[in-house]
Formats: sequence, C-alpha cells, structure tokens
Amino acid sequence: MMKHITIIGAGWLGLPLTHHLSDSCRVFASKTTPAGADALKLEGIRSFCFHFEQSESPLSDKLIAQQAEVVIGCFPPGFRQNKQDEYAHYWSCLVEQCKIAQVKKLIMISTTGVYPNHPGVMTEQDANLTLAQDNADFSTSARVLLTAEQHVIDSGLDYAILRFSGLIGPKRHPARFVPKLKQVSSRAPANILHLDDAIGSVRYILEQELSGIFNVTTPETVSKAEFYQAALDTVSSEAALPPIVAQEDKQISGDKLCRCGYSFHYQHTLDALRYL
Repeated sequence: MMKHITIIGAGWLGLPLTHHLSDSCRVFASKTTPAGADALKLEGIRSFCFHFEQSESPLSDKLIAQQAEVVIGCFPPGFRQNKQDEYAHYWSCLVEQCKIAQVKKLIMISTTGVYPNHPGVMTEQDANLTLAQDNADFSTSARVLLTAEQHVIDSGLDYAILRFSGLIGPKRHPARFVPKLKQVSSRAPANILHLDDAIGSVRYILEQELSGIFNVTTPETVSKAEFYQAALDTVSSEAALPPIVAQEDKQISGDKLCRCGYSFHYQHTLDALRYL
C-alpha cells in the first residue's frame, strides 16, 4: 500500500477519509479557501488550499512537494450549482497535473448516476461514454460524469474509479431527504451506501492495489418506499411519504467489488440505517 496520499476535496466524504487514512499514511487534504485549510490544520491535518479556478501555483507543484504517490479526487460534480460543465474540465486538469507530478495512482470517486434511466441490474460495463453518446436513456448529467471518467481512463495512469450509490451517514440521514421527494416507488430498489463502506472501499482499493471501475453499493436492499419509511421510523418522524408509485428502476450491482474480496460493514441497507 502506497503511503503518501493527497485528497482533493476534504468535504463530507474527504474529511473523514483523511482522518481514517492518516492512521497509517501521510495524507494531505485540500480545501478551496485559506480559511478552510487553516481550520483543518487546527485539527492536526496536513492541509492546503487549492481551487481549480483560482490556484496561484500549479497543483503539480504541490503534489511534488507532498511526494504524492496516490491522488484521490472526491469533489462533487456540482449539478445543483449548475457547474456540471466544469466538472469534466476539472478532472481533465487533475489528470494532467497528476501526470506532471508523476503520481503513481489516481482514484476517482464517481457515482452510480452514470447509469441509464431504465430498469434492470447495472454492472460496471453498462455505462461508458461510447454507450451514452446519442442514447436518450442516459441523462445529460450521466454524460458529464462519463466524460469526466473518460479523462481518467485515457490518462495512462494507474487508476480506480469508484461509483458510489446514494450516500448516507452523519448529517446525511435519509429521513431529511423525504420532504424533497416528489414520489417514491414500491418497485424501485434503494441503492444506498453508508459512509463507513465508502471509506472502507477506498482503503481496500489502496491496500489490495486494485485498478479499474467498481460499483460500491450496499449488497442487499429494499424498495425505496420501504427504505424511506424505515428512515422516518428510525427518527420517530410523523412525516408522511410522498405519493407511492409502482415504477421500476435500476438496481446497482456491487458484485465485482465483493468478488475482489471486499466485505461490507453493512450487508443490508436497513442495517446501515440503524447505525446512523
């Protein structure tokens, strides 16, 4: 396992990942503002300020100074801020800076949002940029994500792309999402991932030196209607679910990662709920 790691994006996922890996590795983590970087330093984290649009010096200079062997990019695509066009560009920039710094491995935290909008079991081979071109089953957002992934695939670097399903954990309790749902299906699976397994899967990829594309999702699940009702029940909420429909949807398969030996902390999404 390579011991010098730089994490780009010390947010909801990147910060606890930094803490977790720091017990055995030399980890640097970035924030987009000086104040954010200073706050991390107060926590004892090797932090630095970096923003793709505002950096005073090339990222490659920082990576070289940090002796980065592995770079982990876990910054969000920014769809809610209408920054999706920038996301693929950021990954293109990150790839080039990693190549200049002669980084040994690049890990991309992606999302199962890359998959087409139709029912069925989705494995890693069911989404790529070629498939998505001129295919109405793939959303515009999916094509943006796949374009970003393609920059990593074509980089010539050793890489791993982890496609995370819907993340839950501290400050991301699924009961909070219910008021924003317009409808919920009794026939669509809840593709969910607990923060513990998000972190655990990254560590496993590092330890086993795995490469390629991997879905990361809790192996067993229930329908979205059952899951979100259970989420409300765990916080004793009296809120009602939105209208329940019987629309089928995709189910993400994490079998590839399991075949590689990863053992999930939570085998079932309802178990993951109980530990929030």
